[in-house]
Order: sequence, then C-alpha cells, then structure tokens
Amino acid sequence: MLTRLKASWSAFAEKRPGVAQFVVFFVLSNGITVLQLALMPAIKWLFGMTSLVDTTFQVWPIGSNPDGSQYFVFDYAAGALPSGGGGLAYFLAVQITLLIAQIINFFAQRTITFKSNSSIAKAATWYAIAYVVITLVAAALQGLYKAPIYELFIDSWGLGGTGETLADVVTMIINAAISFWVFFPIFKVIFKQEPEDGAPAAAGDPTEVRAA
Repeated sequence: MLTRLKASWSAFAEKRPGVAQFVVFFVLSNGITVLQLALMPAIKWLFGMTSLVDTTFQVWPIGSNPDGSQYFVFDYAAGALPSGGGGLAYFLAVQITLLIAQIINFFAQRTITFKSNSSIAKAATWYAIAYVVITLVAAALQGLYKAPIYELFIDSWGLGGTGETLADVVTMIINAAISFWVFFPIFKVIFKQEPEDGAPAAAGDPTEVRAA
C-alpha cells in the first residue's frame, strides 16, 4: 500500500511539479503551525510568571485608533490580558515562538520542499530580511484584531483561562496564515536548484581529446 502511494505521488510530482511543491509546502507549513500552537502557551506561561507582564512594550506609533488613542506597530500594554496587553512578556512569548518555528521552517522547506542546493548563507540572509518585514506587517495588523479576540473569548463568552488559550490559538493561526501566503513566492526565489558541476569525462570516452 505504502509503495503504491509513493509511486502515485512520484508520478504526480513528475507530471505536476509546481502543484506537488505547493502541496509539500502546505503540509510542512501546517506542521510548523501545530508546533507554534504547542509552543506558544508554554512559553507564554513561563514569561507570565515574571514581572515582564507589567512592563509596557509599545513602540513605533503610526497613527491613531478609532477612539483617538495612539496606534503602535508593537502594542503590548502592561497588565494581563484582556484588560492589559500582556506587556513585554507577551511580546517575547510571541516572537520567540515565531523565531523557533521559522528557523525550523527554513531548513525544512529548503531541504524537503524546494530541494535547494544554492548558497545557504545567501538564502538565510534574504529569509531573515523577509522575516523581519513580515513580522512588522503582521504586528501592525495584530493591533486590529488582538484585543477584540481576547475580549470575545475571555469576557464576552466568559471562558476565562480557557478563553485566553483559545485566543492564543486564533491569533497564532492568523499570523501563520499571513506568513503562509507571503513566504511561498519568496521561497520560490531564494531556494533555487543550481546545476551541479559536470562530472569529469570517463576513461575511454571517445569524445575525450588526448595529448599527443
């Protein structure tokens, strides 16, 4: 059965290499998302036991909220959610989770999905640049949906700690979805398959020119 599935997949990948590549990318990306969902509550719990929860982390103001308050790219007001923004503790939990996941994602996608043999240093540099840009965009967008999601699950639905965990899951899925659709075309560019150097001519090759 397994052999038949492998043969069918190989035939499909040969016939539709682009689609097959996207399918592998999709499967790996979802696996990385599951990893993030497992890591986030644990890391957040660890930082939640520190005073960093009460340390405000609000940087890069870019405008105003509908109520007139300042809008920040990274907006983590002091205090536990939902009344506060989770403080520096929540920021670190999110960023450490994303960093771990993206490092694993880099090597997995490069090796398994795109089978790239290009310069790993060059690819890592462009990946890091893309990661920083996407992180900034995702953080700015998070200001639109983070607070309403936590208020919905914790206060409106009265789920308390369970609601906070569910809100963590929802926000992480949204972040993962943003990364998924942005990273695929980027990977297509930075993870290239370069032609291998030609092997030396075999002994006895009739095309080989010998010195007189």
